This record gives sequence, C-alpha cells and structure tokens, in this order.
Amino acid sequence: MKLSLSCIACGSVAFVCLTSLIFQATEPTSFTDVARSTPQELLQTVSYELPVSKAIGENEPGIVKEKPTSGRFVEIEGGYMVPYTATIPGTEIQFEMIPVPGGKFMMGSPEDEDDRRDDEGPQFEVSVEPFWMGKHEVTWLEYKKYMQLDKVFKALNGKGLRKVDSDNEVDAVTAPSSLYDASFTYSAGEADDQPAATMTQFAAKQYTKWLSLMAGGFYRLPTEAEWEYACRAGTTTAYYFGDDPDDLEDHAWNIETSDDERHPVGELKPNPWGLYDMYGNVAEWVLDEYSENGYDHIEAGKSASADEAFRRPTKLFPRVIRGGSWELEPEDCRSAARLGSDDKEWKYEDPNFPKSPWWYTDSPGLGVGFRLLRPLKAPDAKVARELYWDADVESIVDDAKNRIRDNGRGAYGIVDEKLPKDISELTDEDR
Repeated sequence: MKLSLSCIACGSVAFVCLTSLIFQATEPTSFTDVARSTPQELLQTVSYELPVSKAIGENEPGIVKEKPTSGRFVEIEGGYMVPYTATIPGTEIQFEMIPVPGGKFMMGSPEDEDDRRDDEGPQFEVSVEPFWMGKHEVTWLEYKKYMQLDKVFKALNGKGLRKVDSDNEVDAVTAPSSLYDASFTYSAGEADDQPAATMTQFAAKQYTKWLSLMAGGFYRLPTEAEWEYACRAGTTTAYYFGDDPDDLEDHAWNIETSDDERHPVGELKPNPWGLYDMYGNVAEWVLDEYSENGYDHIEAGKSASADEAFRRPTKLFPRVIRGGSWELEPEDCRSAARLGSDDKEWKYEDPNFPKSPWWYTDSPGLGVGFRLLRPLKAPDAKVARELYWDADVESIVDDAKNRIRDNGRGAYGIVDEKLPKDISELTDEDR
C-alpha cells in the first residue's frame, strides 16, 4: 500500500508510506545475533492511543489503516505506524523514517559497566512515547539544500519577498552563513551520501524547522532519553550487540576504523530496530543540556517520562551529543556514553566576531551531526517553535542578528509550503 502527500506549493510528492520495506517486524531474520539481547515484547506490535484531535487520514505520512502483511509496524488506535520515505519539497532528495514503539527502559549505565563515566548515572527508568526516527543521519545532500537558503533568502529579499518583520518572525528561519573555510568543514568528506557535520545545535534545530514548515509535518531533534531508547532498541548491554568492543567494527566508524574520514551512511550493520550509524560516523545532537553530574535533575529512585527527563538548556553550552564519531574512541560509542559540547573551544579558530552561531571550526566539531525525529503526537506550533526549533538563549539570538544584519553573513527568511515555488522562479545564479 502506498500513501502520498503532495506539496501544496508545487504538487510534488512529499511523502510515500511503505508497508513492506526496511526490515522484518516481529522476528528480524537478517539481524538474529544482534536481536538475541532484545526483549521479545519490544519486537512485537504495541498499541497506543492517539490524542482525540489527531485523526488518522490518508494524508498522514507513516500511518496506514490496514494491518501490514510484512515489514516493521507499530499498532496504534485506528491504524499502524510504518516506515515511510519523505521527499524534501521542491527537490528529488529523499530520506527514510523508521517507526519506534513506545516503552520503558533504564537510562544510563550500571556502575559495573566497563569504561563507564560518572556522568552516565544514576540509572533511572524512563517511559517513552512512540515516534519515527531517521533511518540514517542527515546527509550532505540533504543539508546542503538548507545551506543554499543563505543565497536564496538574499535573492528573494532583494525582490521584496519573504522578508522578516515583527508580524511574521515566528515563521522565520535563519540560513547558515556561507562557509568561511570549506576546507575544514569538508576535510573529512563532503560526498552526498556522507553525514553532514560541524553544525551547531542551533543550526540543526533550524534545519528541522525549515523542513517542517516547508513539508507541512513536524520534525525535531530527539531528546537524550529518546535517543538512548532508540539506540538500545530493547538491549541492556554496553552496546546493542553486547559488551565486547571488539565487535564494534561491524557497527561503527570510530578512530580505529574510520581512516580519519566520515563514511557513507548505512554501510555497516544497523541496530535491532533498523537504525544505522547510531554508533560512530558522526556523533549526534540531542536537545538536552549537558551536566557532568549526570542525571541529578531526576529524583533518585523515581521513574520519569521522556519529557520529564529532558533537561532544557539554560546556557549556550555544554549540550549533549551522543553516539561517538569517526574521530572518537570505541568506548565513546557505548549506548550510555555522553559528550558535552564546548562552543568556546570548538570555535577557537573562527576569526569572526561574534563567532558563528551555525558552524564549528575545531575538533571534535568535525564529528558532530544529527538525525531526525518525528513524534506520533505533535505539539502545537507555539510549543514547537519555543522548545524544539528556535534559539533558547539570548546570546544565540543576538549573535545571529549581528551576523546577518551587521555583517551580511547568513540570512533570514519566511518558510512555508510555498517556498519551493518561489525558489523555482529564481534564476540558477540566485539559487
């Protein structure tokens, strides 16, 4: 069965639901050895209730009414979550989303885990709602379409189109400035199928806002709890395949296997839920603020929802990055391993003032990327903008305005479903 959602602006197909793609649902056959440590109940279909306001329709990507005869799926009230492929409106660029069942898990690592660090505890139980997650990390092919907005917005603004003012700024997206030194950004690879990297969390969040407003759906970064839950895929060992780091070479590009470069997404084995490169290649942004004291914001012995576990940022850095990267050690790839960002050190070589709110210039920023999450229950627009998409501290807002308005680096523009049509009417020189 296929379902499609056409872009209002240009009529191109924006989403295609697939009921028989990606990997097997209840008893994975190609990943049998990996799945042995996965509780069987987490591999079965699970039922959830949708909010009353969210009706299931034929233009809801990733949801079908009839039970699929094959492929992975999650049962919900009135239908089933299934894998789907989405197209960035106005392009032929596609990305795949995988359904992840809701459930409970122990977040963090036990005290006796090898290579454990103090910031990985204390462990506590987290309940997670269903969502879809990107099968792969966002690639350069996808991210460069967002990067092109710098030139596009300037061209459109010059024609009096999509200008930002006090009445419409809630729908504004900042476009990252053109690269000051592309040789750094692309030194570890810039192939279309390699994961995009070196962007700040703010830039990654703005990408999800741009995609959401243009495609008519809701995408964001995962919270730290959602990321670890999806990475573990029901397992409790140090890695989703077990405890032996010698087996990591089949699952992750890290400092011992990467040859000092990023690699095409999806080349190695996926986790039990069909997500590739959860370990290595690029480390992945999540939404949370980092604390070296671990999860001390959760009362000891208390269970929490993923929302309650979410530590909302209150300062520019540090923020949490997960999964390890091509330039980090094998132990940094463990399911519970955490890395805190450091904008002061990671932008040390940036010669501009203020320093870029969109790009890093120093390692380990070379190894930082992200992947998409789409929750089953989308928040209202105001919550989405304030919590998941826009700048959450004043210094980011000020730096972006300074760079754009005073230095002409980067751009603002209004994004909606008609943007692809406006872009199509620009000359090739202006795109």
